[in-house]
Amino acid sequence: RGGGASERGREGVHRGCSASHDAASSAPPSPRYIHTEAVQAALAKHKEQKMALPMPTKRRSAYVQSPVDNCTPPDTSSASEDESSLHHQASMSEVPGQSLQSPDSWINRSLQGSSTSSSASSTLSHGEGKAQPSALADVLAHARIENSIIPPDVTSSAAQERAPRVDLPPNAPVRGMSRGQSRSSMMDTADGVPVSSRVSTKIQQLLNTLKRPKRPPLREFFMDDSEEIVEVPQPDPNTPKPEGRQIIPVKGEPLGVVSNWPPALQAALARWGATQAKSPALTTLDITGKPLYTLTYGKLWTRSVKLAYTLLNKLGTKAEPVLKPGDRVALVYPNSDPGMFWVAFYGCLLAEVIPVPIEVPLSRKDAGSQQIGFLLGSCGVGLALTSEVCLKGLPKTPNGEILQFKGWPRLKWVVTDSKYLTKPSKDWQPHIPTANNDIAYIEYKASKEGTVMGVAVSKVAMLTHCQALTQACNYSEGETLVNVLDFKKDMGLWHGVLTSVMNRIHTVSVPYAVMKACPMSWVQRVHLHKARVALVKCRDLHWAMMAHREQRDVSLASLRMLIVADGANPWSVSSCDAFLNVFQIHGLKPEVICPCATSPEAMTVAIRRPGVPGAPLPARAILSMAGLSHGVIRVNTEDKNSALTVQDVGHVMPGALMCIVKPDGPPQLCKTDEIGEIVVNSRAGGTMYYGLPGVTKNTFEVWTNTIFLFPYSLQLKLFLSMLLVFVVGKIEGLLMVSGRRHNADDLVATALAVEPVKTVYRGRIAVFSVTVFYDERIVIVAEQRPEASEEDSFQWMSRVLQAIDSIHQVGLYCLALVPANTLPKTPLGGIHVSETKQHFLEGNLHPCNILMCPHTCVTNLPKPRQKQPVGVGPASIMVGNLVAGKRIAQAAGRDLGLIEDQDLHQFLTEALQWRAQTDPDHTLFVLLNAKGTAVCAATCVQLHKRAEKIAAALSERGSLNTGDNVVLLYPPGIDLIASFYGCLYAGCVPVTVRPPHPQNLTATLPTVRMIIDVSKAACILTTQNLMKILRSKEAAAAVNIKTWPTIIDTDDLPRKRPPQIYKPPTAEMLAYLDFSVSTTGMLTGVKISHAAVSALCRSIKLQCELYSSRQIAICLDPYCGLGFVLWCLCSVYSGHQSILIPPMELETSLPLWLSTLSQYRIRDTFCSYSVMELCTKGLGTQTEALKVQHGCNSLHVLGSWCAWSSCLQLRGVNLSCVRSCVVVAEERPRLALTQSFSKLFKDLGLSPRAVSTAFGSRVNLAICLQGTTGPDPSIVYVDMKSLRHDRVRLVERGAPQSLPLMESGTILPGVRVIIVNPETRGPLGDSHLGEVWVNSPHSASGYYTIYGEESLQADHFNTRLSFGDPQTLWARTGYLGFVRRTELLDASGGQFHAVGRVKKYKVVTKGHCLNLSWMNLAVFTWTNLLVVVSELCGSEQDALDLVPLVTNVVLEEHHLVVGVVVIVDPGVIPINSRGEKQRMHLRDSFLADQLDPIYVAYNM
Repeated sequence: RGGGASERGREGVHRGCSASHDAASSAPPSPRYIHTEAVQAALAKHKEQKMALPMPTKRRSAYVQSPVDNCTPPDTSSASEDESSLHHQASMSEVPGQSLQSPDSWINRSLQGSSTSSSASSTLSHGEGKAQPSALADVLAHARIENSIIPPDVTSSAAQERAPRVDLPPNAPVRGMSRGQSRSSMMDTADGVPVSSRVSTKIQQLLNTLKRPKRPPLREFFMDDSEEIVEVPQPDPNTPKPEGRQIIPVKGEPLGVVSNWPPALQAALARWGATQAKSPALTTLDITGKPLYTLTYGKLWTRSVKLAYTLLNKLGTKAEPVLKPGDRVALVYPNSDPGMFWVAFYGCLLAEVIPVPIEVPLSRKDAGSQQIGFLLGSCGVGLALTSEVCLKGLPKTPNGEILQFKGWPRLKWVVTDSKYLTKPSKDWQPHIPTANNDIAYIEYKASKEGTVMGVAVSKVAMLTHCQALTQACNYSEGETLVNVLDFKKDMGLWHGVLTSVMNRIHTVSVPYAVMKACPMSWVQRVHLHKARVALVKCRDLHWAMMAHREQRDVSLASLRMLIVADGANPWSVSSCDAFLNVFQIHGLKPEVICPCATSPEAMTVAIRRPGVPGAPLPARAILSMAGLSHGVIRVNTEDKNSALTVQDVGHVMPGALMCIVKPDGPPQLCKTDEIGEIVVNSRAGGTMYYGLPGVTKNTFEVWTNTIFLFPYSLQLKLFLSMLLVFVVGKIEGLLMVSGRRHNADDLVATALAVEPVKTVYRGRIAVFSVTVFYDERIVIVAEQRPEASEEDSFQWMSRVLQAIDSIHQVGLYCLALVPANTLPKTPLGGIHVSETKQHFLEGNLHPCNILMCPHTCVTNLPKPRQKQPVGVGPASIMVGNLVAGKRIAQAAGRDLGLIEDQDLHQFLTEALQWRAQTDPDHTLFVLLNAKGTAVCAATCVQLHKRAEKIAAALSERGSLNTGDNVVLLYPPGIDLIASFYGCLYAGCVPVTVRPPHPQNLTATLPTVRMIIDVSKAACILTTQNLMKILRSKEAAAAVNIKTWPTIIDTDDLPRKRPPQIYKPPTAEMLAYLDFSVSTTGMLTGVKISHAAVSALCRSIKLQCELYSSRQIAICLDPYCGLGFVLWCLCSVYSGHQSILIPPMELETSLPLWLSTLSQYRIRDTFCSYSVMELCTKGLGTQTEALKVQHGCNSLHVLGSWCAWSSCLQLRGVNLSCVRSCVVVAEERPRLALTQSFSKLFKDLGLSPRAVSTAFGSRVNLAICLQGTTGPDPSIVYVDMKSLRHDRVRLVERGAPQSLPLMESGTILPGVRVIIVNPETRGPLGDSHLGEVWVNSPHSASGYYTIYGEESLQADHFNTRLSFGDPQTLWARTGYLGFVRRTELLDASGGQFHAVGRVKKYKVVTKGHCLNLSWMNLAVFTWTNLLVVVSELCGSEQDALDLVPLVTNVVLEEHHLVVGVVVIVDPGVIPINSRGEKQRMHLRDSFLADQLDPIYVAYNM
């Protein structure tokens, strides 16, 4: 019956703890601390664990300052307010029990400083324990992820200093340690990767938090073959269930028939206006709280009549009046002007037009303004009434017209000040019919999603509701009522405007602005006017309580009713108790406090009647929160920390019938111990949502499993005996998480019970849920005070997480703090929750601090990847290509056919000599510069002679033996080609290496040195400029320049011929070495034989139909893979002319490649993804200007001179000549990029079918290449949930959970591909995803390694199937893919789709597949945590918005929980020359603390 109270929200929350059963004999305890004690107890448990939480790392420049002055802004919340601006009561400031530990003990200062701010280096730690770096090594030792597929990391053999693994693009910023940095500041992990102790300590802390024993998760669910990903988990057998009998609908007392009740509300006004003209109706206050004017009933009547007459007769003409009875009219009046609103409202009633009161729009960006426009549109409003002062304050256009608000219909504005109204003629009287079912007014209501709907109230409902309130509240004529609520809707309208006029009550209206300036103003009004009734919210009780010391001589003895409008909120108990505790000495009687429950649809649902002095106070319920979350009523007697104390809201309204129905599914009556939704049947309630018949039927016409028809009240409530109604929350605040219900207000209260609250504003907290991965996730957003430090904020956030986890048994998904005054507000200053949620989902919240905790709350992850039964085995019977009824997943290119005469040459050297003799002047290569002019060309004979000169120099100056390796260090050009053939002429093995970047030697030269060392090069061929760089002081700072091999510059060689041109004894001998750095950071060199070179060139010649008369354009890096083959080898073999465009030239002249295609009428061109991306991003915005033909005089204004010059170069470009544009890569086709490129340049004539891709790998440089014949590259849509289990199921475009995949190209002639299970090494059926194995005459011979690990070479290059065809030798590509057959291809053909690398899939935690195709994002794993690095293109202040967006999308799309989110500057993610992200290099830089990140978030 009695019970302790504790603060909930700003006003407080009640958690019954000290059970006092004699409420009358003992004063209520201080209302604040019982819940605080519960929170302290919860936090103490976490403190015992001594768990350190990793604090986010933030660059100092990313600290967000408040957009307003740094002074504490005034609190503008309507739901609960901050007492910092008010005098704190001394008795309220003492916290009983042990206070929480001091902040010093939370900060672990043992970590070393870094480039980030000192506060960012701090670590929040419960207890004294320091993080031990050695523990990380232990974790890593067990968490290493080995991969047997990739070659050994030869980079680890570099002496002493660990060199970078990758070439950075020339323009990439390099953030490295200074050379003098001590190794003692680094630590080596089990992988040998140097790791900054600060990063590693935080990751260790993160791992420790994730090791905590969690609550038992939901049963894992993942249905591979079903249409739905999730099935409903089986309920816990221990879940409490309702056990009572079915509830019986309860009737309120009969609505009494009083002889003098008016037939209509307008009739009451007419009566008082005539008989009690001087009786005061309304007193309004100015901003200081002093009376401004008093409106009498006589004035109210005459002004309302004048307005009614003006509306009906003076707008428009008699033939065409603007308004007719039944039209809807918007009422736009500020909260400080109730008098004008009263006149307008009653004027509309008298004119029989329907008023729609709305808030005053202050700007186009008002929170919810667009939804108000939706309301006006659905109600068909075309006219707005307002006051002259308000009209002047509305935002205007430069022409002085009212601004057209977003989403609003066009409105005519009418000013209703008296001087603009026309006095009616004596014979005109307003028509006042008896109350009927016509609509009287429309009250707006915002739903949980933020949509605004209009609840239509009929005239009879309005009158009946006034009668019911009069009877329930025992109103009598001439009483005085103080109204602090909004008079435009809800209780403020029903009591303060309608019922008061019916009973000739004098209303004193206290505007919200006055309350902010003088919180005691309403108490003073009660005292001065000896008011009998006051209408307030818990907020007003709280404010008055905080400020009551300012004025002691007030008396509340005159009050017979203190109506608490939000008394249905669970935390209202403590506010009421606290207010009574303070003001009882001022004459306040306990029985006058009357909580009530309301909703816009049912209006007043229940209200407590004023009690009799001396009678016992009503009972209270102390309920188990765990029971409430399961929808049942259980009295809490054990765990006081998880109890909710609620007060009743009185009895059912007179003349109403009420029952409780289940909130889900069709309305079924609840049991007596079950939580449900209240439905009410009464004449006094709304009739419909105006203009929305569908929603109306579901809400206002509810048939339960009894015979009654109930209009809904959207409140979640429970029902107890003795006809008292108890409320535990609103459906708008209901959060359904994992099948359990939680109340947003409860969570707010718990958060605000965490000390110290000085981090945030009490009244500015929004709690909502977002749906991520098939469940609701709870998000809390609060405004942070400007003076709060990073440590304070993180400390408070961490405690809030722990308190909510302990008390509510639910995990928070995200807790965000935003700068002061940045959350969207409602008109009365509360937080606009739905707009805040929208900002969060769109990434526009701009938080200054954020904590994501997906590991805690995401308990419904799918199972780890299942190993699918192969379905075929050694015992299967082979019948053709069918194994055990399944078609084997294999495909082959067409046959190489007979060798033509010019293809008889086994060696490229022979082919070049033959061409120099038979067609000496045929031009093989043309090199273009940035201006598009040919700076160098080479005919067959010129190339032959230059190769001879180089061969002679090698034999004279190099002292080389046959078979020695020679490094070619040249910029892209013809010198590289000549020196390659010069090496072959001399019998040496060429190794092409990208030259170091002159401006970035520290990053690029070590890679050059590494390849030279690993390849055991005996000599370096290069240019004079590069030779100077290799021997410069700058080079000496990066590498040891004294141990270079012999360096020969080939710029000015004498005209000499070699004694003889070397011819290898067999075609199986080595032709050249191909070195490349993979995305995993591994340097791999493969051996390519002369036979493989000839076979590859012949295969490409057949596929692309290359002959001497053909021209192709190549815009690729010529240092490895297929790019080198196309640049250096194919022209010599096939005789076609290659136009060479160095990709670096595009940085100074973007249109170079496209203008070359148009100028030379090129049919076939080859490029890289980086080139395509440059053109798409750089020229994409200029396609309109690109279409301008030469004869057009109009100029398009472009942003910069550079862009404009690009456009001038592309004037009149025509790409209709291009038949095939092939992107060369060793990765899955980037569908989004290729489609964007095709769409952007289709206006320049580019055929959409022209763009295609090639695919190769280290073991075979060219597996697929879209040729000139054959079908267009196809796109298929694959079911992602099947793909995660290595199954391929094709779905329709647009299907949920589908992944679009583009064909990797047509398989080259002579190439066979088979899909293999990488573990069993057996062939797979064609519905499986597996590793791609290739058999081809142009496969590489093996890895070139220092130690010559033959076993690894055999595993990769000479592998046999475990069954099926055990004779054929295959090469393992290390890529996953599948083969799809179509009717267009013969039995041996098939479309091949690469999906991703085997390592890329295996490395991800729990064996899930992950492929993120975002252009500015990279992922890697560390200690089984998924780390996502994202580049930020916008302002640093937007960095934290990316954290929830990245976490959400990875969870939704890939069902993986992100462990760490790193936000970096653009260009930080290293990319190699092929446009591939260097993930392992990125990982090393992150762990060595060299990224200088903007923000690092550790998801707990």
